[in-house]
Amino acid sequence: MAVRTIRTMGDSILEKKSRIVEEMTPKLQELIVDMVDTMREQKGVGLAAPQVGILKRIVVIDIGEGLQVFINPQIKTKVGEQTGDEGCLSLPGKNGTVTRPETITVTALDQDLEPFTIEASGLMARAVCHECDHLDGVLYTTLVEGELRDNDDYDDEEYEEEDE
Repeated sequence: MAVRTIRTMGDSILEKKSRIVEEMTPKLQELIVDMVDTMREQKGVGLAAPQVGILKRIVVIDIGEGLQVFINPQIKTKVGEQTGDEGCLSLPGKNGTVTRPETITVTALDQDLEPFTIEASGLMARAVCHECDHLDGVLYTTLVEGELRDNDDYDDEEYEEEDE
């Protein structure tokens, strides 16, 4: 439907806790479609409603295995650890090293407000944790180990040589 403006670091809405979704409305359905369009336009793997200025507990994620919509998500279990680079559409051009759980169990509602539970590992677990943090007003920058880096820190020539 529409690509929305992504709020960036420094915008106070990103520091606020989102409200629970009590009922699905046409306006919220439109928001979800717009969030998916926005995430895909920006080449992200996840987007939370506060990132487009709406304080509702809604997250969309697509790590390349199909779109998943989470309404009122709750992480129930966390197992193990994984450490890796993370970036955020609300902090374009930057990334940092973050440790997250390797596997999580999350409960949520789908777009029809039907409950579901999934176990997620690897990138999906990382994405769910990252986006759920947004719903609580937490940016990944508070979890970064070391310094934030510019995404363009990689030397393209170095990678081209390795491919040859």
